[in-house]
Amino acid sequence: MILATCLLLCQTTSQVTPLTTAGFEAADRGLKYLAASQHAEGYWAGDVGYKLEEGYRVWNENAGHVGVTALAGMAFLAGGHVPGRGPYAANVDRAIDYILKQAQTDGYITGNETRLYSHAFATLFLAEAYGMSQREDLRPTLQKAVDLIVASQNEQGGWRYQPHVADADMSVAACQVLALRAARNIGIQVPISTIDAAVEYVRKSAVRDNDPNWSRSQDAQTGEFRYQPDFQSRASFPLTAAGITILHGAGVYADADIEKGMARLKARLPSFTKTFGKNAQGHYYFYYGHYYAVQAFHIVGGQDYKDYLQLIQGELLSMQKADGSWPNRTGPGTNYGTATACLILQIPKEYLPIFQR
Repeated sequence: MILATCLLLCQTTSQVTPLTTAGFEAADRGLKYLAASQHAEGYWAGDVGYKLEEGYRVWNENAGHVGVTALAGMAFLAGGHVPGRGPYAANVDRAIDYILKQAQTDGYITGNETRLYSHAFATLFLAEAYGMSQREDLRPTLQKAVDLIVASQNEQGGWRYQPHVADADMSVAACQVLALRAARNIGIQVPISTIDAAVEYVRKSAVRDNDPNWSRSQDAQTGEFRYQPDFQSRASFPLTAAGITILHGAGVYADADIEKGMARLKARLPSFTKTFGKNAQGHYYFYYGHYYAVQAFHIVGGQDYKDYLQLIQGELLSMQKADGSWPNRTGPGTNYGTATACLILQIPKEYLPIFQR
């Protein structure tokens, strides 16, 4: 998609209210912070590690982080800054160059032991950048990155933390499906069978009234999505948002699973935000939960979307620091919190194709 066409479309169709204006201004301050914190080699640093229950175990502290770099790059794209265009065009180009250098011969994009989460965000970033620029050097790496995602899908239709493993979970699957959708949008080959299998995986993770072993489903409610297609597996606000986003990413926009899932998101929204937002100094649950939730509410639209924006923008504005950053006490760190917050706040602009209705 040509950027000028996208910008014109967004300017003529989006409704900019005082609420979203305040969010856009906060995102601008966040982008200024990110521009200043980018390393000369093009990356943004973060603590590379993994979630452990409600904590975060670090194995490479304050290192070049593929996933954080991809999220920061997308935050600039979401603000209209693309290769060769916009005040932060050079920042985007440096981020792309760094990501390309992390691509392995088998297509896996990883550095400092980042895992498949980061690979998916990197693939999504490259796909969105390719669709908004003339950088033809992106396509070969992008196709190989997509091929690795396709080859790493397990028999259930999901993905896990590493390529080519038998296990899978909802949060990792959501990242992969969004990356595949963005790649298909710009003409990269993605087998339809891969998407169909991912949809089937999500369907098996949905909590329904007729579930067997209902009493043992760890307080999961009808409409929510589980971590894995296992009646013993937990359900949560982030996982439900991720499940809905996978269905949207696969081209499913209205059915019983989505309708009931959205009802549960609305019900859990206030308590989830209060627990993991400002009170927790920006827990990673908060950021990745709302990264998916804003996409779910955005696609559905209407009053529910307006109410959601009022809540999440109010929370994010109350959390922003004087230097423009957002905290992330539990997780990869400040650059991660800031990049994700900027993405959430700028979704109403609809500059990124992946965020368009």
